[in-house]
Amino acid sequence: MDRRTFLKTVPAFTVLAGTASSFAQDAGTASSSAQDLQPITLVKPQTDGGKSVLAALKERRTIRNISAEKLPPQMLSNLLWAAFGVNRQAGPSGRVGRTAASASNSQEIDLYVALPQGVYLYEAVPHRLAPVAAGDFRARSGRGAAATAPVNIFYVVDLKKYVIEGQPDRNIGDPEVQKSYYFVATGLIASNVYLFAASQGLAAWFHNCDKTNTVKEFKLRPEQRVLFAQTVGYPAKA
Repeated sequence: MDRRTFLKTVPAFTVLAGTASSFAQDAGTASSSAQDLQPITLVKPQTDGGKSVLAALKERRTIRNISAEKLPPQMLSNLLWAAFGVNRQAGPSGRVGRTAASASNSQEIDLYVALPQGVYLYEAVPHRLAPVAAGDFRARSGRGAAATAPVNIFYVVDLKKYVIEGQPDRNIGDPEVQKSYYFVATGLIASNVYLFAASQGLAAWFHNCDKTNTVKEFKLRPEQRVLFAQTVGYPAKA
């Protein structure tokens, strides 16, 4: 499905509307409260269409020159589902299955999604975005197009999701083993994003990010660690 057809089929949706404000590096200029934000119930993801897997692999690449044009609601929904959504109700270890693998199905990676109006946590089971902090925090993802692109995904590991008791993986409690697990898990999700972007004519850019200020601004717990970010949007016109 091409982009023009996508836009014609998208229902009215105003949550993402609004002019993106520039982010001030002083965190005090952005509200840390999520009270002004409402949860975003994402439309049902489309699980077919786009280019084939082989065609997407051929087109997969990093594109750093990204437009500020916002993504339609259907595209945002499809993107997050492709990244780490639920693709089956009966997965390993008594949990739902997701579109990216994780050690013992720990599902330890959380996706914090920075949009122009605020930061949201992607909740895969209800397929929605839960408010975290109001304000434009996209610049915490990186410089250049990252600060103005419509979507920035922050990959955050939650170490509490590694279940130790009754775990058949005897090494899952080892911090070094956990590190190898969550880096691989992040890479698998990021690869999903890259392939989805290639299949839909989007631009994607995986990169480092601000790992210091985001901890407080995203209200993370001590067991959570910011790892990387990925910027997604339409390729900027030459």
